[in-house]
Amino acid sequence: MNAPTGSAVDADFLRRWLGTATESIEREADHLTELDSPIGDADHGGNMRRGFRAARTAVEQEPPDTPGAVLVAVGRQLISTVGGASGPLYGTLLRRAGKSLGDEPTVTAAQLRDALRAGVDGVAQLGGAVPEDKTMLDALLPAIDALSGALDAGGSLAEVLAAAAQAAEDGAKATIPLRARKGRASYLGDRSIGHQDPGATSSALLIAALAQTAQEAA
Repeated sequence: MNAPTGSAVDADFLRRWLGTATESIEREADHLTELDSPIGDADHGGNMRRGFRAARTAVEQEPPDTPGAVLVAVGRQLISTVGGASGPLYGTLLRRAGKSLGDEPTVTAAQLRDALRAGVDGVAQLGGAVPEDKTMLDALLPAIDALSGALDAGGSLAEVLAAAAQAAEDGAKATIPLRARKGRASYLGDRSIGHQDPGATSSALLIAALAQTAQEAA
């Protein structure tokens, strides 16, 4: 069943999001690693590719039947297969979001927004980061704010997720002039300035995949 145009998200929608997100990570893996090379371990792209491949396989083999269950399954796979800090952070993001959705067979854009906020709160708690620390939060928090604003303006699912995707992309780019204050990049001090954060970039890719999925369903 496709998500009803402009309103609800079901398990099939998020399974298709996973496929789109995996393809995006595959396509951008080398770029993510290039971003990670000067300020991290030069493994972000490879780690994310491995994690999303594993998640897609697991969901294809045993398709979850609710939106929340899809996100929980993906989060579980990322925790178990993605190395470094990214596995726990992305796993927490998606598992918290999925648990927030409960067992509902379909959820609204507002419920998805609230679930993402719960996931982002979990990421902030786990990593101890705040805005402008040059982390994935610098893409995710603007995305949620933009999604909320578009919802308040009466936007459709495709419209609100497009707004979120644009804000996430802008947020990722805005990490370039920031000095890293968390994670491995923080060890570099001022040398972290001038580099786009790879976690913010991969976060923006996942939000963009949501927007693409909604556009294709509209």
